[in-house]
Amino acid sequence: MIKVKDLVKNYGSFEAVKGLNMNVEKGQVVGLLGPNGAGKSTTMNIITGYISATSGSVVIDGHDIMTEPMAAKKAIGYLPEIPPLYMDMTVLSYLKFVAELKGVPSKERAEEVKKAMKAVRIADRATRIISKLSKGYKQRVGVAAALIGNPPILILDEPTVGLDPSQVVEIRELIKNLAKEHTVILSSHILSEVSEVCDHIIIINNGTVVAEDTPENLSNAYSNQSHVNMEIKGDEASISAVLDGMDYVSSYTFGEVVDDIIAVKLILDTDEDKNDELFFAFAEAKLPVHKVSRENLSLEQVFLKLTEDEAADHAEKAEDAVEENAENGDSDDESYDSDEEAIITDDEEESEVEE
Repeated sequence: MIKVKDLVKNYGSFEAVKGLNMNVEKGQVVGLLGPNGAGKSTTMNIITGYISATSGSVVIDGHDIMTEPMAAKKAIGYLPEIPPLYMDMTVLSYLKFVAELKGVPSKERAEEVKKAMKAVRIADRATRIISKLSKGYKQRVGVAAALIGNPPILILDEPTVGLDPSQVVEIRELIKNLAKEHTVILSSHILSEVSEVCDHIIIINNGTVVAEDTPENLSNAYSNQSHVNMEIKGDEASISAVLDGMDYVSSYTFGEVVDDIIAVKLILDTDEDKNDELFFAFAEAKLPVHKVSRENLSLEQVFLKLTEDEAADHAEKAEDAVEENAENGDSDDESYDSDEEAIITDDEEESEVEE
């Protein structure tokens, strides 16, 4: 569905995206992650046709975004972090306007709008003025606008920013339902949200892809082999006798005991997988092993492990490039988005009439 090859975006002397490659397959729900300034929003802006690339290619549903921009954009429904809503319009009139902008034939617009409102469950708000809706319902209107024209691909940029917990749950469920019929790319700083909603994750750092896989596989791949958790049936003295005879076990601690099964945490002085050796050693000592596993990292820990070293330096260089290009009057470069995380304060939060 989406093929990005050797993508490069320069802002003056600064390379924001560095030969980035990624593929999104049909039916996937992909989480696009990256620290501030990593090039994540720049990549999304290029994919959606909002800005041009310095070099490389982006093919959307078989159409190159550079040579066939209209066909490529027609395959995408895009929800920016701040939905471009007209606050003085009703939900119905706004969505009809979007359908007209997207070139939906006039005879099909009413049905198209009806389907979009039904999909995001806002049909009962059709005659409401958008400014009177809660932030959660405004976000739904934005998603409905993205659905107009029935694009096969949906790109959602921070769809739950600023929402209260109940609204976040509603939007997550909405995304899961949309994923049944659309390929979805979800950008978010909320890692628990990505882990729950997405079946594939792409992590961008310093302008390139540093890892991609399922959440489970990423956790397994970057887990610490030297930390092992075991549950063994026996007494501490017998277990200690086995562990003390293993030269690669640097230390161990005992945890809780349940039905004569003792939890043991080992620290090994090797990164090699020793699970099988441990299992057979205790079996030989007639001490049944009920569990042996590595200490898996959470998605957040994997993300930090892959990005924390270079993220701050890259973000600082990105900001310097923006300032330099703004001074030089380079309008295209001024559009750079450094992936700054949205922060909602009490003063900034809009008054919501409908909860």
